[in-house]
Amino acid sequence: MTSRTDLNREKKELLEGVISGKISFHKLDSLTDKKTAVMIRRYALEESSEFKFDHIQNFSIDVVDASKRNIENMIGVIQIPLGIAGPLKVNGEFADATFQLPLATTEGALVASVNRGSSVITKSGGANARIFQDVMTRAPVFRLENVIRAKEFTDWLQDPDVLFRMKSKASETTRFGELVDVKAFVTGNTVYVRFSYDTKDAMGMNMVTIATDAVLSLIEDEFGAIPVSLSGNMCTDKKPAAINNILGRGKTTVVDVTIPASLVKERLKCEPETMVEVNYRKNLLGSARAGSMGYNAHAANVIAAMYIACGQDPAHVVEGSSAITTMELTQYGDLYCSVTLPSMAIGTVGGGTNLGTQRDCLRMLGVSGSGTPPGSNSKKLAEIIASAVLAGEISLIGAQAAGHLARAHAELGR
Repeated sequence: MTSRTDLNREKKELLEGVISGKISFHKLDSLTDKKTAVMIRRYALEESSEFKFDHIQNFSIDVVDASKRNIENMIGVIQIPLGIAGPLKVNGEFADATFQLPLATTEGALVASVNRGSSVITKSGGANARIFQDVMTRAPVFRLENVIRAKEFTDWLQDPDVLFRMKSKASETTRFGELVDVKAFVTGNTVYVRFSYDTKDAMGMNMVTIATDAVLSLIEDEFGAIPVSLSGNMCTDKKPAAINNILGRGKTTVVDVTIPASLVKERLKCEPETMVEVNYRKNLLGSARAGSMGYNAHAANVIAAMYIACGQDPAHVVEGSSAITTMELTQYGDLYCSVTLPSMAIGTVGGGTNLGTQRDCLRMLGVSGSGTPPGSNSKKLAEIIASAVLAGEISLIGAQAAGHLARAHAELGR
């Protein structure tokens, strides 16, 4: 068990209080400083379980900041290996340069795969990246008396004057966020209202939740509709949903590249035609037959690794992985590849982007904090991550087309 020789009388009393149950874990933060609270919670767990932690107490991130913004009942830090892939050339509207990609993962062969794909893309002139929409959503649910009243409500929501007042009400809660669209969906006497916001460099879930709550007070006062819930699951947040694939949520980002046939043969060790068929029968037909919402090889792998490295909410991998990968031959026999990501919920301010290790990765990509103009940094990050996904797709489909997948995992996955 842990020795208490390094604890003074006050800390020993706190530890005894936690072990006895007189002091709860969360109350510690109000009784002592954050670092001590983390230590006492960890010691209490060791005392109760007769087990000593060997690693989670070793970290460099700011305990005070993390406890305030990111975690409750903190006892330490989990560390994930961080690798680098690249260089990857990106031809975006916001990311127009060559980047080294930070990937936090425990899966052997992933970094090597993205590295190989990045090399092929860069030698082909770079990945073209464009963002087609950038909105974060919140969708409260209302129960009306009947369908007549539901229709009156949806008609009222479409009134330009009402929209103007809702936008004004939302703007009272945020300096940067802006309500840009309102869509209603009806099921019987239930109405879901999907509010879409421009949240600039923030991922924006907290921002749009607060703004929507303010708008609901206006709706209640002016129309008399009272929400059943601030979220009716048509947002849709952290769950696979066709509405996100169709309407988009977060950054709707598309990337592509044309790889010369000679480079496919030289670097990927297969024919362009073979990659087209593998993609068609695996990513498109196979995913359709399985009822999948993601038509890709392993987009979630790259998204998760970059989200964790760059301080994004890992739960948003759910939406981000609903990507569509296409491959086809050009008229000259070269290989055209694209990835469409309808729903990338990311930001460069707030959330985990404030943690020191994640901030290092954002700084390396040149996207830490707010951009000039506002929103440009988060869009730049979206273009980089989408291009990294394309690199991963090209590498994996190439490996499967060449029959190299099992060997790569045997050598690198261990």
